[in-house]
Amino acid sequence: MSEMREPEAEVRADVPRRSVPVVAVVLAAGLGVRFDVDNPKQLFRVGGKPIVAWSIEAFEANPDVTDILLVVNDRVRPAVEKIVADNGYPKVRMIIQGGEERVDSTEAALQTLAGSGIPADAKILIHDAVRPFVSQESITGCIEALDSFSAVTVAVPSTDTILFARDLGERKVVRDVPDRDNMFRAQTPQAFRFDTLRQAYARAATDPEFHPTDDTRVVVDYLPDEPVAIVAGNETNLKVTLSSDIPIAEWIARSLLGE
Repeated sequence: MSEMREPEAEVRADVPRRSVPVVAVVLAAGLGVRFDVDNPKQLFRVGGKPIVAWSIEAFEANPDVTDILLVVNDRVRPAVEKIVADNGYPKVRMIIQGGEERVDSTEAALQTLAGSGIPADAKILIHDAVRPFVSQESITGCIEALDSFSAVTVAVPSTDTILFARDLGERKVVRDVPDRDNMFRAQTPQAFRFDTLRQAYARAATDPEFHPTDDTRVVVDYLPDEPVAIVAGNETNLKVTLSSDIPIAEWIARSLLGE
């Protein structure tokens, strides 16, 4: 664990209950092998700055976010630490080590927060670092929705028809065509009351088949009675996955910068 500054090396746990901590956990530990094995995508420069910097600055700019926790791997840690040091992001409290999979990184963040004495009702926003253009409206929407729900996800309505498939010999065949009006594409942040997400992960830990791709899935699968509210996302909340995503990301960056 890398302590970034004293005396605020730990996430603050002394915020009054009526104004609980709002912690953004930015996951930047992915290897990004589909992007470029020699150039980690979270460090790739878009619009003149690293992708991870865009994500950090989105949460720095939100007045309701109190703390930022960065989760990295060994390969990107020195560069991320330099980005934070050079920019002096005041809300970044710690940079911690992630795991092999996304859920391992979330679990590492939860353990760190628990060790910092974070209250059970703290609001936790889990965000993929490679979604650099998350809007303030989506961030604030998550924070406000947690006043009424214990789990929230940013999502956009699906404009494509979704097909449920099954195996038939060597091919997949269509099993069902659900109503598109009820289909959404998940984005991040995905936000939770701290204790809700910890409970979901504690239950998941007993399941040998536990391999979810995001944190909403953990709550849906292991706390099935806990409703997960949807907060509006937008199409510019792009996840940079492939090198072919970069031209689109550059176009979004230029539009945000007014170029």
